[in-house]
Formats: sequence, C-alpha cells, structure tokens
Amino acid sequence: EAPQGAVETALAQIWAELLGVERVGRHDNFFELGGHSLLAVQLMSRLPQAVGVELPLTRLFARPMLSDLAESIVEVLSRTGPQDLPAIATVSRDEPLALSFAQQRLWFLAQLDEGSTNYHIPLALRLRGVLDRVAWQRSLDRLFARHEALRGVFVAPEGKPWFEVLPPEAGLPVLEHDLRDRPDAEAALLDLCREEAQTPFDLARGPLIRGRLIRMSDEEHVFQLTQHHIASDGWSMGVLVRELSQLYRAFAAGQDDPLPPLAIQYPDYAAWQRQWLSGERLQSQAQYWRNALSGAPARLALPTDRVRPAQQSLAGASVPIVIDADLTRDLKRLSRQHGTTLFMTVLAAWAAVLSRLSGQDDLVIGVPSANRGRREIEELIGFFVNTLALRLDLSGEPSVSELLARTRRTALAAQEHQDLPFEQVVEIAQPPRHLDHTPLFQVILAWENNAVESLDLPGLSVEAAGEGYDQVKFDLELDLGEDGDQIAGSLHYATALFDEATIERQREYLVVLLRAMVADAGQPVGRIDILPAAERTYLLEGLNRTDADYPSDLCIHELFEAQVRQAPEAVAVVCDDERLSYGELNARANRLAHHLIALGVKPDQPVAICLERSPAMVEGVLAILKAGGAYLPLDPAYPCARLRQVLGDASPRLLLCDAAGRAALGPEALADVTTVDLETATPAWVELPASNPDPRALGLTACHLAYVIYTSGSTGAPKGAKNEHRAIINRLIWMQKAYALNATDVVLQKTPFGFDVSAWEFFWTLLEGATLVLAPPAAHKYPDALVKVILSQRITTAHFVPSMLVSFMDTTGADRCTSLQRLVCSGEALPASVAHKVRRVLPLTALHNLYGPTEASIDVTAWSCPADFDGAIVPIGRPIANTRIYLLDGH
Repeated sequence: EAPQGAVETALAQIWAELLGVERVGRHDNFFELGGHSLLAVQLMSRLPQAVGVELPLTRLFARPMLSDLAESIVEVLSRTGPQDLPAIATVSRDEPLALSFAQQRLWFLAQLDEGSTNYHIPLALRLRGVLDRVAWQRSLDRLFARHEALRGVFVAPEGKPWFEVLPPEAGLPVLEHDLRDRPDAEAALLDLCREEAQTPFDLARGPLIRGRLIRMSDEEHVFQLTQHHIASDGWSMGVLVRELSQLYRAFAAGQDDPLPPLAIQYPDYAAWQRQWLSGERLQSQAQYWRNALSGAPARLALPTDRVRPAQQSLAGASVPIVIDADLTRDLKRLSRQHGTTLFMTVLAAWAAVLSRLSGQDDLVIGVPSANRGRREIEELIGFFVNTLALRLDLSGEPSVSELLARTRRTALAAQEHQDLPFEQVVEIAQPPRHLDHTPLFQVILAWENNAVESLDLPGLSVEAAGEGYDQVKFDLELDLGEDGDQIAGSLHYATALFDEATIERQREYLVVLLRAMVADAGQPVGRIDILPAAERTYLLEGLNRTDADYPSDLCIHELFEAQVRQAPEAVAVVCDDERLSYGELNARANRLAHHLIALGVKPDQPVAICLERSPAMVEGVLAILKAGGAYLPLDPAYPCARLRQVLGDASPRLLLCDAAGRAALGPEALADVTTVDLETATPAWVELPASNPDPRALGLTACHLAYVIYTSGSTGAPKGAKNEHRAIINRLIWMQKAYALNATDVVLQKTPFGFDVSAWEFFWTLLEGATLVLAPPAAHKYPDALVKVILSQRITTAHFVPSMLVSFMDTTGADRCTSLQRLVCSGEALPASVAHKVRRVLPLTALHNLYGPTEASIDVTAWSCPADFDGAIVPIGRPIANTRIYLLDGH
C-alpha cells in the first residue's frame, strides 16, 4: 500500500534513499528492508529538515513500520508544531580554530609519544591496468583541497592546541617508486610498506595524509595512502574512496570536478560541537554515563596465554571470521522477532562468550559509533567517531530472548547519549588507571555498516595489497559487518597476550553460540554448550585417554619388598647422622608388623600413628601396611582438640606414638586406645621374625585401604579420605614413568605426614631404590633450614607448596641448590610469577605442577614447566594414568 499524506510520503523518500530501494509501502518495516543502527541514526538526522521533528532513536525501534513512525511524527507536530533545528554555521577562518573533543584527546596522547605510529589509518591498493597517473594525482590533490580536515595541522604556541589549515594548492604529497627492473620487486614492496607504516607524522607541520605510488610494471601499481586518525576515521575512508572514484573517472575522461561543494568543513563542526554540547545537554549526557558505569568492573578477566606486560603492547594479529549465509539469514530472522539489529544480536552473543570465558556476568564492551547524527557532516572527512562503553548484564540466568532485550535497551540508551566524548566518559567513570590495559574496557566490537566501497576506476581492477593487521589498541577487537549475504570480518588480538589457537577457539565459540541462539531463543544463555564438536570430543575423550598398565594386584609394601630384594644394602633413609639400609628398614618394619598382627590388626582397619618426623615414623607406616592395616597419620604439631576429634571419628584399634605424640594427645585421649610406644627401650617385637608377612595369609589385597588422611572439609570439621593400595600404586607408577627417579636420587621428606603429599615422598622413593632424607621435625617451616639440608645432602627431588616455594626462592643460597633436578608443586595454585622466578633462580631444575584432591590419591593432573615459559597462568595440566577429568562451570 502506497504512503498516504505528506509525512508518510516524506518518510518514504528518505527510506528509499537510505535503503537503496525504489519503492516503500506504508506497512513496510525499516529493519526488514535492510535498516540497521547506523542507517537509523541517519534517518533520525534527516527528520528535522524533512518534517520539522526531532525524534529519539528508541521511537524508530518501537515503531519501525512506516505508517506507525509517521503517526508518531504527527503526534509530536500536533503538540509542538514544526521544530527548527539550527544548521551548523561556518566560523571565521581569521580566528584560531578550535579542536573537536576527540581531536584534543588524540593530540594530547600524541604529545606523550611523539614518534608513535599507533594512530595511523593505512590503505594499500593494487591497481592492475593502465593508470592515468596525471588524473590520479589530480584526484588526490582535489580531495586534499576539498576537505580541510586533511589539510589541518595542530599548533600550540602557548601550550594550547589550535587547528590551522594548509592552503588548498599545497597538494597531497605522493612519493613515487619504480620497481619495474627489480627482480625482488615483491620483497622491495614489503620493505616500502613497512617503511611507510613506521614513518610518523608531524602534527604541527603536516600534511597528515600522504601517499606512495609504487610502479611494479607498466600495467601494475601499488598505491599506499596513510592518514593520521586525528584527520580521519572509518566512515571518512568510505567518503574518500567514493569521491576518489568519482574524481578519477571525471579527470581521466577530461571532465571537470563532478562533486558538489561542501556547505561546512570540519572546523565548523568542531566549533559547533563545543557550543552544542554544553549546559543542560552536557549535564544530562554526563549523568547518564555516570549512572550506567557506576560500579562497573575495571577489567574483563579473560584467561590469557602469557603474563600481561607491565605496559600495554600494541602488537597484534588477526584471524578471519565468516558467518555463512544460512546462519546470517537465521540471525536476521531472530533480530526481526526481537526488535534488534544484527549488530545488537551479535553483540549479545559476543558478550555471552566473553562472560563464559571470564566468569563475569557484568562486563563492558567498547563499541565505536560513527557519531554522524547531523545531515551536514555525512559527506565530510574528519575525526568524528566516538567510542561507547556498553555495559552488558548477564546476571540471573537470562534466556536468549531476555539477553537480546537487555542488549537492545543498553545499545539504544548508549546511542541516545553518544555525543559525550569518550575521554569525558572516562573522567566521569574514573576507573582505576593502569599502564597494562585500557580503561573501562579491553574488548571492542566494531560493526562496519559503512564498509569501504571498492574503488570503481575505469580501466583498472583494484584489490587490497600490503601486509596484514599488526597493531591493536585493545586486547580483543571483533570487527564484523555484512558482506553480501554473509557476515564477515576479523578477530584482532594482542599477540603479547594470546596465541592464535586461543583466538581461533574463541571464534568457534561465537559461531556455535549464534547457531544455538537461532535454534532456541527460550533457552538460558548460560546453559548453551559453546564447545564445537571437535573440541568437545577432544576435552571429554582425547584428554581422557589415559589407560595404562600397572600392578593393580599388589600392595604398596610388596613393591617395597621387591626393591629390598634387589638392593638390600642401599641406603633407604637418612636422618641427621642415622642411616638405614633397605634391608635394615624392612627388617625393623617386619618385626613391628608381626607385633601388630598379634594385636589383632586386620585389613581396612585404621591404625593411628602420631610421631615426629624420624626413622621410626617410616618404620611405623610400613609396619601398619605390612600388618594389613591402613595408617592414620596424626601430626603431633596439631592442636590437641583436632587430634582428639580425628581419633573420635576414626576409632582406630591401635595408636603408634612417641613422646611427642603422647604429649600432643594428652592422657585423656591415650586412655581410650591401645598404645604402642615406638620409643620404648625394650620393644616387645625385637625378637619377632624379620620375615615379610604374607598378605594372602592376612586376607590382604590391593583393594584394601592403605591410609586414611583427614582433611578439613568444607565445614571445617576434619573429614577422613580413604585410599586403597591399588589407587596409590597407580599414582606412584605414573609418577615414575613421568619423572624417572633412580637409585642415585635423593628425595627430601619434609611434608608433615598428615598431608597426602608425604605419601609419595615416602613410597615413590622407597619403591625405586632412591634415598629418603628426613628433614628435622619443624624444618618445613623455615626456608633457610631447607637450603641447608638440600645443600648438605645433595637433594635431587623436593616438594613445595607455592607459598613456601616463594620464600625458598627468596632465601640466601637458594640459587646454589643446583643438585635439585626436580621441584614438585601442589597443594595451592602456582602463580605464574613463582614459576618465572624458579626459571630464573634455578634454570636447570625441572618444575612440575600437580593438582588433585586427597580423596583421589594425591594428584590427578600434572604439568611440566618448559624452560621458556612466559605464560600468565600456570596450567594444572592433563590427567595422569587411569584418571579422567571433567571441567564444569556453574551449570
């Protein structure tokens, strides 16, 4: 149905012009005809002149049908009458010209880093065919003369910058290079491209645009055009390319300049902006951003592959991203159903991916806005773009539909308040300032609705030339736009932080999430599985292929006894001046084991042992295992109340102790359990056989318990973790295959035996014929004491919790502990800074990071630190033999 009335007719004409369609019906929907956020802003900017009304952008989104929007306009006209929107006036060129807010900020940044090339806008084109070089230069010179922004320089005679305009006849400087006779022409071209990229501009002298014309052959040229961002922006590139095409076509045909004169220039806009954005309007916009960003997170905590440099690095790279035609069509349908633009829908998905990666449901994403809300400035080249800080809320398990609604509200509100320059928004929000990341946000989404048009030059084919994207201003920059029937672009990233493989995974997460969104808009976003099928298979199956053989039918002490038979004279335990051979240790443990058997110890029965670190402790642990029991370690350094709590919960039949153990437990606890004193002068078991007890005669198998270790559970109350012989044997056999201990190794036993790490310190050492050195009872608390032991005993293997490892590395003499072949960390998260310190202090020592709960036989994952490790996060590694891991989120 054709438009009716003057308002509908005027609207239809604007729609047809903006959307590139011949006819518009009164029931047509602006967005279904191809409208998007940027075209919506342009539509709003044309209304005052066309129908005498200013409308907020939200009105178009609320009433996108032509007849409905016209009705809104008529309602406003009936209340207020036609509104007169004053045009942007020209200002005198005889007075100093003011900078726009954006120019002022960029000028200030340029003063801080005068040789910087961070704000260059490059364009490189390969032109094939016969180039009319005179017409080409004339076209460039005319562009230069036409746009004062390109002729501007910035002077500051008294410290305050002013804008001056070079004369139009100055011309656009173009260097020419002839590589026709060079056999290495392409390599020379790359050198020239790099040289161009690395050449800074002088803001005070200008010009702030320059070109290079490189002749590769008679019918092939490469043209480089570089502008400073203070003179141009992304939209301006579209204007430049379009006008360059028109000018070259005319001049090559011998015609005059076909472009209509410009009503205003960039300095006029800059003066108008400072006058317009003041008073109540300024306060209103400032208050919006103050409220919107109050309490916003200062950083998006994305996991990175490397430690964030102390000062932000701008080195970048990119991966391409293409959303195919089918998915693009579905996304457009989803957008129509929810009253969003394609940009808003992709923004919601990108926010959901970032939320999943960071674990944050409150995040800020930067969005460049063309900031061309006035009709007069659409055809100008200049620095208009503003960056909006969009705060996305993913709290409360929103569905896809709800997230789209939230994103729509946020994006529209930001667009309504897009005039306040970003630098002023930062001043209002006052985020913490750090040199290692940008304020307010570290990730942006740029939607290129005004993608640079292809140069349409008679007699020439044109394609992009030059090197790829090598600079970023943020951690991640997602740059997308419609490309035919697809969405295409790039995901740019800071190479100081991310590996290419990481970014490729992020790209896949986004595409998978978008597919899920169009499949079911009612599902909670947080429950969408964003893993591509291949990665899911890898994580669930590939990483968990850990099957390995191990002696699952033997007990720990049987493997120890096999080592005794192999080398009975080898030194098993060293404690101060005392040394025990494998044969001596085994004989002592066997005699005590026979005594425990006589006292009624049975399989799966806990036997408590409360001793200070000593050979008797090792002897007692082995004896309990040989007797068929499960040892229950009690650290005499623990508070009496906790020890009694454990005894009361475990109800052990027997207690092995020394003087320290008796003192720690107290007479009341000792009265409730049969006690075996390992310090007695004439032990009852001294005459008992030194032979190995037979596990089969005891009914003992590898499926019975080896130990019970009490940890502080989530409630704070001690909770017993039980582990079988076969589980700890699997752990020890894996450890030996991974780290290859041998008979020449010396292992430090310093972990209190109430912690599970002590189990591998004992048994890995004794199963492989190495020597176990017992640290003095309290030495594990004192780094200097540990340095002394490591140096004197030539320790090759030691365990540290990361917090203690820091203290150890800072201790005088730690760098001389070069006998250490392997350091094992577990018990706490290992900070990357600590790993880096180990690499510096002991560069030849292997560092291994292990993780696992006590209930799962000490550790279930492991990672070995490479010599050149520079990561930001120390991984916990992959599952060990015969274990599987599953990483779960809150769902």
